[in-house]
Order: sequence, then structure tokens, then C-alpha cells
Amino acid sequence: MSKTYVRAGAILMASTVLSGVPAFAQTVPQPTPAAESAESPTPVAAPAEVRTIKTLRVEGSQRIEPQTVLSYTKLRVGIPYSAETLDQALKDLQASDLFADYSISGVETGDIVVRIRENPIINRIIFEGNKALKTDKIQKEVKLAPRQIFTRIAVRQDVARIIELYRRQGRFAAVVSPKMVNLDQNRVDVVFEITEGSKSKVRQINVIGNEVFSDDQLRGEMVTKQSRWFRLLSSNTSYDQDRLNYDQQKLRQFYLTEGYADFRVTSAVAELTPDKKDFIITYVVEEGKRYKFGDVTVDSEIRDFDNTKLAATLPVKKGEWYNAKLVEDSVDQLSEAAGLFGYAFTDINPDFQKDSDTLTMGMNFHIGQAQRTYVERIDINGNTQTQDKVVRREIRLAEGDAFNSFQIKRSQDRINSLGYFQDKMEIKQSPGSAPDRIILETNLEEKSTGQLQLSVGYSSLERFIIQANITQANFRGKGQELRAGVNYSSYSKSVNLGFTEPYLFDKNVALAFDVFRQDLNQFNYVGNSRQTTYSQTRTGFQVRAGVPLTEYYSLSGRYGLSYDQVGLDRATYYTDGVCDPLKAGRYLCDSIGNRITSSVGYSIIYDSLNSRLRPTRGTRWSFSQDFAGLGGDVKYIRTSVNGAKYWGIGSGFVFSLVGEGGYIASLEKSRGPGIDKIRNNDRYYLGSPQFRGFDIRGVGPRVLRQAYSVDASGNQILVTDRNQIVDDALGGRAYYLGRAELELPLGAGARELGLRPSIYVQAGSLFGITRPLPTATFPTVTDANGNVTVLPITTPLKDAAGNQLYVVGAGDTTNAGLITTCQIGFSTTAGGACAGTSQNTIYSTSIAPFKETFFGGTARPRLTVGIGVDWNSPFGPLRIDVAKAILTQPGDDPKLVTFNVGTQF
Repeated sequence: MSKTYVRAGAILMASTVLSGVPAFAQTVPQPTPAAESAESPTPVAAPAEVRTIKTLRVEGSQRIEPQTVLSYTKLRVGIPYSAETLDQALKDLQASDLFADYSISGVETGDIVVRIRENPIINRIIFEGNKALKTDKIQKEVKLAPRQIFTRIAVRQDVARIIELYRRQGRFAAVVSPKMVNLDQNRVDVVFEITEGSKSKVRQINVIGNEVFSDDQLRGEMVTKQSRWFRLLSSNTSYDQDRLNYDQQKLRQFYLTEGYADFRVTSAVAELTPDKKDFIITYVVEEGKRYKFGDVTVDSEIRDFDNTKLAATLPVKKGEWYNAKLVEDSVDQLSEAAGLFGYAFTDINPDFQKDSDTLTMGMNFHIGQAQRTYVERIDINGNTQTQDKVVRREIRLAEGDAFNSFQIKRSQDRINSLGYFQDKMEIKQSPGSAPDRIILETNLEEKSTGQLQLSVGYSSLERFIIQANITQANFRGKGQELRAGVNYSSYSKSVNLGFTEPYLFDKNVALAFDVFRQDLNQFNYVGNSRQTTYSQTRTGFQVRAGVPLTEYYSLSGRYGLSYDQVGLDRATYYTDGVCDPLKAGRYLCDSIGNRITSSVGYSIIYDSLNSRLRPTRGTRWSFSQDFAGLGGDVKYIRTSVNGAKYWGIGSGFVFSLVGEGGYIASLEKSRGPGIDKIRNNDRYYLGSPQFRGFDIRGVGPRVLRQAYSVDASGNQILVTDRNQIVDDALGGRAYYLGRAELELPLGAGARELGLRPSIYVQAGSLFGITRPLPTATFPTVTDANGNVTVLPITTPLKDAAGNQLYVVGAGDTTNAGLITTCQIGFSTTAGGACAGTSQNTIYSTSIAPFKETFFGGTARPRLTVGIGVDWNSPFGPLRIDVAKAILTQPGDDPKLVTFNVGTQF
């Protein structure tokens, strides 16, 4: 009788669910019923005596070598064996996880045969039913891959990984069913059928044990939010175990900042509803008693410090409610103070002295002994394009200098302001070769500093815009800036080339120059229709140089030379080759001409901003003056002041106050009555986008020209519809503008898109121009009822030789309506003999009557409030504003919504 030991792995048939556990069985020849009844209770019949393995071979191996198969067992030729030995061999084969079936025969003869059937090879991994998670994201989690050996354990592990991936997405109802499809050549496709289910939301958050603060107050401190319709787009309404743990910390932080030093969360339970759609979270808390600060002392082992003075400057004050955040701030303040004195590695330990009887928390800040630290080495890492010197010149410390935490912070701000590296770069401090040495590591991550922008946009000012700009802010890795741009729109065309060297010859002297050509069409408004008035072509260049005076103060100088050509459309605004004030307006006729402007100027600048790109704290102001008259045709002094202050007020909010103002004083003689000494193109203009809530040039001196019409009774009246009034903005010699703005924080996704919303209030004015004289005085007639009618101005016309022109009367049936120089009759030539007797009328033109009103000669403020969003879009910078003008002056032109795409040169 022969016996075969078999330990068979569960075999997955095609398209069946992976399940089951390995089974163990022993097969024997078919016994008689009696024998079968006798032997059936014993699953394994061990041989009574010990035998020796005579021969040993493997059958069924395809990919795996027979010797490899035997290496997983302890079976060898010549060794004794028993039932326990063979059973252990089967267990070893099972543990290898390489075989779908395995058995041992030849037990009684000693000729041992190990028969195996290898696990199949994976052909493909297929995911079905996944929509919320992309296939490539799931593939990163699973360990199974094509051409690997299929095992049940690996499949189960991958099922667990996929389910965990869905749970991290808040889908706790997700079900993953693995299946196997058998192919030829012992290959299989593994299919993961996924039923994702809906996201498991947080239906309710309960807090038990709170008496001082309401449930709503405490829920407001948590990151996790209850699922409600108005939080449709929020991702914080789904359940997340990590977020649950974080919320417990948030609750503790909140109570500790409110004085409850004994607060604790005794339990936090998240229960999944039976339908697996929602979670109900319950926190059980113990608030405890509220404490106040007791005595606050500083115990310093560093002799340079005055303990009493240090304690007096700390934000922690005796008698105030205990606040753990103030304790942290005090530690940071002491650490910063130690850093200012050169102590880099200072050990500051707050000692809490809680008195439960008096409900006070005494604080003693112990400052351990430390050595004054010196900079041993400054390492610049991660800069592959930017040269080391570009970074090192922004660091306010040199190797060998005494450590100073303030200078470290300043260095970080200066490097971040370059715009060459990823935001929030920090200088890492690590111990040096000795206790009094420190190594500063500047770990950089460069970002693209070149920008090529080809865009088509629309703005309230320029209408449709086509722009092509190229800028390299870190040219050749030396920190130099090279720029070129072309701008084309219906009303302006410009070309600009520029270069900036921030450190000339590696000295702290900046040098820059720009060459430009601008073709601008100035305009006025007739209602919503913008009409071109005069054209201005400006060609020139400017050279600038700047030097630092101190860490925060700098001085810059500049020289500019430009040639301006200002003209009007002759066909529209000229009469007999001369600018006609009745058509163009007297103030426009006074502006035409060609002139050269040669100007020299300077600026004194104070800048302590933590970032020039997106400041969150610090101050910047500048005072500038430009003198035009160093040669050329224009003479004036332009003075301007600008200032800005930023505060980071926590939680991502940034508050800022920005103000500016300017005045132009002419150095020229009077150009006549009603004519301002400062020409139109040299004046200030105020409106959108600078002054949000007003249209472009919607604030300040202007002339409104109203035409006359006739009412239903035949009486002459003025047109009052703003859309039918000609609006000429004249600009001004003085202006001021201030803005208070609060930048609102957004989530990480919105920040990555470059969205920056803000609310603001603005106030400003433009004024200081000479009141222009009326363009014309129209004749009037008064009827018997005393009604005054304004008549048009009629101007007789002459030919080139100065002869009066006439219109042939109706008495001449042949030449009626023709133009002639004859008062009576008709002549075919100018000044020739007149033939005929027709009575002719003088040929003339007439200007319809209108009324001009001057507005805006006041410095009284205008006030607007609004909300806006900056978006660094793929099409260029985009700004959208909704601003309401609360306080206006007569003649101003408010505008509720404005938006602009791109930047103008």
C-alpha cells in the first residue's frame, strides 16, 4: 500500500472571488466500508518505523529549479524520515508562498517524489469601478505588479492598502473584491473590482462636559466641520482620523489660551452610522478651573542679562488670565533676545508653578548658561544656476562674525525677496566644530526666474490688449535683470528694453537703464464711448543708479531724456489749418506741439519689508523729486511721497496701510489766461485701477460739455444724460491717495492657484489746475415770454484767396446750390465775372450750441469701499474689483466693477 501526503492551497478558479485558507488532507487507497469507518477518525497515519530517503526528486516544476524547491524543505537523500518530517516539509512549501498545490509520494518505499504546481505569473493588474481615485494613484499603493508571482497574501495586503487609501479620502463604505482570470501558460489577470461608495461625512459633532463654552464655540475651533449644505465645497466635512487627533489638540490649545490649565479630553469617539455614510463624533471633556498668572520671573545664568528688565518686557503679566500662547511667545522673545547678544544655542525652560488653592500659575523662565557663538561657516546649498555670491551678498553676517538672530532673520527676508527661490526659505543653524561655533546652512530650492508671456487680454483702460513680454530676473545666475516687451492695443503701442545690474563690479551699487517708445492716444468719453482726442508719441531713455545708505535706507538717482510729439486729428479738430477750439476745446489746442523733456531726479527710500514680492510685515516709504529743465523745453519740479505699512495679524490675515501723494510746480512763465503752466501730458491723473471704485481718470478736474435739445413743448433744454455728455479729464498738479486693506486667507488649493482676495477702503483726491476759459460764447435771443434760446455760432467761409463764398440761390435753376464767389449771379471761376441775377446767400458753417462746466477743482476727499481678487492666472496678472463710491464730488465718474488683465509699460 502506498501513501501520499498532500497539503493543497486553495485554488482560485477563473472569475471567482479570492477567499479561503489552506487545507490539509491525507489520501489513501479506497478502503472497504468497514476499513473506511475504522480509519476515518485519523487524518494522518504515521509510519510505525523510521525509514531512510533513498531517492528524492521534484515533479511539476516549470520556472523554479528542482534544487530551489528542495531548498525550502529539510528533505535530503540518505536522511531518516517520519510522518512528522514529511508534514513539516509540506508546511515549509506552504510557507514559501510559491506553490498553488503540493504533495509528497513514495512514503513506504523511500523513493520520495515532491509534486508541485507553481503559482501563476501575473499578466496584468486591472482596476474597475474607481472614479474618485485615479488608477495611477492606486497603482502607487499596491505592491502587486505584472511579471510577479501571484500569491493570496499579497492580494489580501493590496486589498487592505486600497481600502485604507479610500478611507483616507473619507470613503469608509468602499468595498474591494479581488478576482483572478486564468490565462494560458500559467498566467493570470488580477482584477480589483472597486465599489467606492459615497464620502463618509461628519453628520454631528457632540461635546460633553463643557460648561463655559458652547458647543458652537468649540466646533468653531476644530478643523473638522459638520456636513451642511453651505459647506458643499469644503473638504473638512469628511471624516479623517488624523484630523480627529488634531482637533483634540486644537481644543486643548483653545482652553489653555483661555486660562484652563487643567483641561483635558477624556475620550474622543467616532461612530460610523449603520449605512456607513456618516460619522457621529463625540468628545468628552473636563474643563477644570480657570487660572491667572502669578509671579513672573526670569532666572538667567548668562551674566549679560538683567533678569528684572527681561521679566518686565515679557508678554506674560501677573494678574492676567493664563494663556499658554503667551508663554510660548515669551520663550521665543527670550530666545531672540539671547540671539541678539550672540548666544545661538540658549536653553530656556519655563517652570510652571501651579497653585490650585489660589488658582494662579506662577512662571519662572530659566535661561541656562551658554557661550557666545560665532559663525564658523556659511554653506550655500541647492543653487544650481544662481552663483554663490548672489546669495552671500544678501546675508548680513560673515564667517567669523558674532552670531545675531536679528541679522539671520533679516538675511532670510532679503534672500526670499530676490524671487529666485521657493518661498519661506529658512537659514538652518547647526553646531560647529566647537561649542562656541555655529554653521549657517542656506538650503535653497531654485524656481524659474525667466518668464515669457504671450497674452491677449481685456482691460477697462485699453480694451483689447496684445502683449509679448520676456523677462529674465536672474540673468546668467548673477542676479541681473533683462527685460523686453511689446504692447499693442487700440489706444496704445509701446516697446521697452531694459537691463538692471544690482551689484556693479561686485560693489553695492545698482545701475539700470531703459529705452522706450510709446504711442498713446489720449481720449475723452461721450457716454460709454471713448473718443480719441490727441495723440502723443514719446521716445526716450532713462538711466538709474542706487546705493544703500544703511541696512534700510537707500538713495537712488536718475536721468531721463524724452521727445514728445502731441497732435490732434486735423480732419476732425482743425479749421483752415488751425486747431479750432470750438471743435477740440481750448485746453486741447493749448497742448499740441513737440517738446523735449530733460529731467534729473532722486529718491530716498526706507524699506524694512520682509518681502518685496508679497509683504506681510514691515514698512516702506520713499520721497522723490524730479527736476525737468536741464535743457529741453519743459521746466518743472515734481515731488512725490509714497508709504506702506504691513502687519501680519495672524491666521493668514495681512492688514496694510498705503498712502501716496504728489505735486508738480511749474518753473515756466504763464502761457496765457485760463491756460495751466503744466501741460496735459505732464499732469497727474487719478482713477481706475489706482483708485478703485472710479472709472479710468474718473476723479479730478474735468470739463463736461452738454449739448442742447428741445423738449415736448418746444423749449430748449440741456441734455443731462451722462451717456450723451462729452467728458474731458484735464488732470491735476496735486493729488493724494490712501488705502486701508485687509488680505483674506484662503485654503492651500486657492493659494496654489494664485488667488488673493482682499477688502479695502480708499480715500483720495486730484486737484490744483488753473480753471480753463470757456471755449466759446454763444449768441442768445429772448422771446416775449422771457425764454432764452442759445443760438449756434455761424462762421462765413472763404476760399484760399480770401474771397467770400456764397451758395447760389433757387432763382438760378441751372446752378442752384452750387458754391460761387459771386454775391449776385454765378461764376465758374473763383473771382471771375458774375453772370445772372440770382440773389445768393453767404456760405458758412455753424457750431451747435453747448454748455461747458468745469468740475473738480477741490481737494475734498472721495471715499470708496470694496472687495477685490488678485489672480496670477495663466493669461497674466488679473485683478477684479467691486467697489462702491461712498463719497464723491460733482463731475466724478464712479464705476462699480472693474477688471484688468496683464500689465502695461
